[in-house]
Amino acid sequence: MKNLIKKISIACIALTMLSCSDDESGTPQQQTIADIAAGNAEFSTLVTALNRTGLTATLDGAGQFTVFAPTNSAFNTFFASLGANVNVNNVDVNVLRSILLNHVIGSEIFSDAIPASTYVSTLSPFSAATNSPTISMFVQKSGATVTLNGGIDSKGAVVTTADVDASNGVIHIVNRVIQIPTLVDHVIDNPEFETLQTVVTGTDQAAVLSALSGLTASAPATLFAPNNAAFTTALGTGGFANGATAAQVTKVLQYHVTTAGNVRSTQLTNNQVVPMFTDPVQNTTVILGTNTVDIRDTANNLSRVFQADIQASNGVIHGVNRVLQPAL
Repeated sequence: MKNLIKKISIACIALTMLSCSDDESGTPQQQTIADIAAGNAEFSTLVTALNRTGLTATLDGAGQFTVFAPTNSAFNTFFASLGANVNVNNVDVNVLRSILLNHVIGSEIFSDAIPASTYVSTLSPFSAATNSPTISMFVQKSGATVTLNGGIDSKGAVVTTADVDASNGVIHIVNRVIQIPTLVDHVIDNPEFETLQTVVTGTDQAAVLSALSGLTASAPATLFAPNNAAFTTALGTGGFANGATAAQVTKVLQYHVTTAGNVRSTQLTNNQVVPMFTDPVQNTTVILGTNTVDIRDTANNLSRVFQADIQASNGVIHGVNRVLQPAL
């Protein structure tokens, strides 16, 4: 009996030692996103910002996130753009929190899973309302280069180091702070809306551009944005916009913006009449099909929504495949 007890005791000690050996010499426990940031001197401003806004616990906890992490240099450039002596410690904390959340996606996305172009939803809320929609980010990939919201030529950024793996997601290091896009920014950032950008930013459409730029979160609008192919058709031989005057083009552009506020696709109903910004006001009609949304104009043409719910800071965009025709 004593020998049996002795053998059992030795076995238990051996198992304990083996367990300790595995803990000490095995694979180290993977760090969280917050841990990785805290351990990298290039993220000291990011760490301070996360602590100040109360977001450290989020990125140190459960869940899976994608974080586009700006370096200290990127933050310094951003704060300098806000004014003299602005820094991470004195910038408006609500602004800082919104900006930080604009760098976070609520799922893990590695660079090899990113398509040539796509929209993703950040965690930055459009407004303070309960269940507010969140700001969209336009992501592009060309080869190994990942560009966010138009890259450095806009208010976006480029990924400089991808796929820093964490226990609760992944970090992509970026060279700029990604600013929260407006309706106009989203039009500028997506090459699919290049013709619309050219038309809106033309000299004779300054009033339209000013009106779009003047929209706010408290007074937003919904833009039905025609893609390049839609304008090619509208401006082609016999197209209704062929030879249109500047005033007529203005009315066409106004006819793509609602006076109904920030209208998401889930808020649209079949045969819903939507008032547009034209003077006098002209309406469009929403036609819902099976997984389709069409907008009927005054000429009874249907323009199909191919990209819904591109959320900006001052409204939402639905990409459409045909230029809407008002009564000119």
